[in-house]
Amino acid sequence: MSERNAMGEATPREAPEAALAFVEAGRGAAIATVMETWGSAPRPAGAQLAISGDGALVGSVSGGCVEGAVAAEAVAALADGKPRLLEYGVADEDAFSVGLACGGTIRILLEPVGGAGPDPEMLAEIVAARAARRGVVLATRPGDWAHRLIADPGDPLWPEAEAALRADRSGFAGEWFLCAHAPAPRLVVVGAAHVAQHLAPMARIAGFDVTVIDPRSAFATEARFPGTRVMVDLPDEALAEVGLDSRVAVVTLTHDPKIDDPAIVATLASDAFYLGCLGSRKTHAQRLERLAGLGEALGRIHAPVGLAIGARTPAEIAVAILAEIVARLRA
Repeated sequence: MSERNAMGEATPREAPEAALAFVEAGRGAAIATVMETWGSAPRPAGAQLAISGDGALVGSVSGGCVEGAVAAEAVAALADGKPRLLEYGVADEDAFSVGLACGGTIRILLEPVGGAGPDPEMLAEIVAARAARRGVVLATRPGDWAHRLIADPGDPLWPEAEAALRADRSGFAGEWFLCAHAPAPRLVVVGAAHVAQHLAPMARIAGFDVTVIDPRSAFATEARFPGTRVMVDLPDEALAEVGLDSRVAVVTLTHDPKIDDPAIVATLASDAFYLGCLGSRKTHAQRLERLAGLGEALGRIHAPVGLAIGARTPAEIAVAILAEIVARLRA
């Protein structure tokens, strides 16, 4: 997915993809990565900002506090081809402007693509892995600016890299900084119901790739779900096409066993990290009775779906569902 950058041009939404696009367009690029934080830093380790040679920005390393200063440093980094370690204190008043009660300190690795930074081929491998939903870790050693990609158990740093991918958390392993590029979390909504119309855009804002599945063509329309992938198909067939890995959450919303139950069966047979089903406790009891043959796997179902926040309206129910999904993802 693309968005408009500071130059008014279409670019990818994520920093690695944007940096590669900048380089391929002959504009040059640098990537800034948060390496360490102290206090209430606005963005976690691993957050990235891509800066083109002509000043376009994609991503964020501070929520707006220091992006301007990082962009200015990027000009020098692109000129001499040398990486930099930058450290910024986020003042209390700046922190408040991005939603924090107090400030903190962030250390940022700024690298030109090419030169002593990661080369375009390595960046292309990261982008390809992300597109294929394969986790990959870029290891960087600040002492001599060595880089290597870690994607398989043969690497000595694989245990640490695997842990970083599983937790979707970047950080240091000895002298190496491990930047985890886990696949984007994905939300599959089965049932193009009113709740889904609120849940889909909320989840996209939160960083999820969203797909809505419903065999009823009157409900599953682009007009009702603008900007969202919509599949007019049977859920089990659609889920097989989408793919259910450990970064996928599934929510069923139709109350119709003919639609919901095949999705539930398919999801419980997969590595999906979350399955939530709309319905009252009575409805869920009937669901468990119908699917009793699945045994202990039924314990993975979150039902009634969503955190218990007293939600009443479709929008509030969507908030409760998304909150529970995020809590499970970050558990």
